Amino acid sequence: MSGLRSVEEQLARVLAAVRTLPTDVVPVGRSAGRTLAAPAVAAHDIPLFDNSAMDGFAVRAADVAAAGPGLPVSLRVVADLPAGVSDDPALSAGEAARIMTGSPTPTDADAIVPFENTAGGLADSLDVVEVLEAPAAGAFIRRRGADLRAGDVVIAAGERMGPFQVAAAVAAGVDKVTVVRPPRVAVVSTGSELTGPGEPVRRGLIPDSNGPLLAQLVPGADAEIVMVARVADDGDAVAQATADARAAGADVIIFTGGVSAGAYEPVRAAFDGHGEVEFAKVSMQPGKPQAFGTVGDGCLVFGLPGNPVSVAVSFEVFVRPALLALQGRSVIHRAHMTMAAAEPWTTPPGRRQYLPAVVDLAARTVRPATAGGSGSHLAGGLAQASAFAIVPAEVASVAAGDAVDVMLV
Repeated sequence: MSGLRSVEEQLARVLAAVRTLPTDVVPVGRSAGRTLAAPAVAAHDIPLFDNSAMDGFAVRAADVAAAGPGLPVSLRVVADLPAGVSDDPALSAGEAARIMTGSPTPTDADAIVPFENTAGGLADSLDVVEVLEAPAAGAFIRRRGADLRAGDVVIAAGERMGPFQVAAAVAAGVDKVTVVRPPRVAVVSTGSELTGPGEPVRRGLIPDSNGPLLAQLVPGADAEIVMVARVADDGDAVAQATADARAAGADVIIFTGGVSAGAYEPVRAAFDGHGEVEFAKVSMQPGKPQAFGTVGDGCLVFGLPGNPVSVAVSFEVFVRPALLALQGRSVIHRAHMTMAAAEPWTTPPGRRQYLPAVVDLAARTVRPATAGGSGSHLAGGLAQASAFAIVPAEVASVAAGDAVDVMLV
């Protein structure tokens, strides 16, 4: 369709304006949700020392090499090594030490015999244990540094610190990490017809669902909300909201509504012709009208269409990648899968379709989230959606069984 910009070109323009935000040094325990600006490097080996992988007995493998069915080998128990001890008892020929999982392995031992491969090994007081099965040399011993060595990179720069990453960093002796400051985001809904949550509605008025939608989506991208506002269809009100957002320290301002070519388009009225924010038509459905630019010292300004599904799609396609890029994230796009269409549906001519969809991971199928079609106003279907089905512009319709690109959300 002539005159339309591709999704890729619009996204490239957005990302070209992104500059990574400043960094902070924080305790690793407070780093969850932050993006590393520098790698987290192991301060010590993991494991820190050779240790037992099983509850059992530390032995010299040569002493019990003959053990087998009907041929137990008896060993004298000369030490007890519960978790937390640092003892390193000497083991002579024919001797063993009872040991718990995680306890340091005696220097003289080269194998662990699990309790279940002994007779009488679980007794509280034990002088002699019978080994019923010969272990291989090195059996059930976790070697020092087998996971990581001191100086190894535990988590690379650009990675998100989640629960697993925090645990790995702590295990490696990392106490502080350098992370990127979260983006500060202002959300502004435009529309004289909008009411707030819980306010009465009547003919001509509708609840503002876009503000609450973005107020939930933004933290999901590890950014911070610094302002949520609702303004009438008035260019001066949009300009004032922009000033308020900048005063609140916003790195990003997201407007919804007011970006098309109609008579009451306040975002266009506030910015069009100023050279700071560009208005474009993008070859996608929903989400064709898009505005993007910068104000001041690089604050990103997004103008999204006013319909809720358009807002959700536009956020995933343009805003979320920008928020992650501001944090220096190594991966800024959602995961995609190819799935079979569970039922047929139609697509808009000449535009890439982003259809709210329900996926069945077990069956690897996808279907529309609403039976009412793919209209950008059909907000009810968002409640069922777990993905967006993405259909190329040249595809006129999807048949049951067709392979479909699916973006998981």
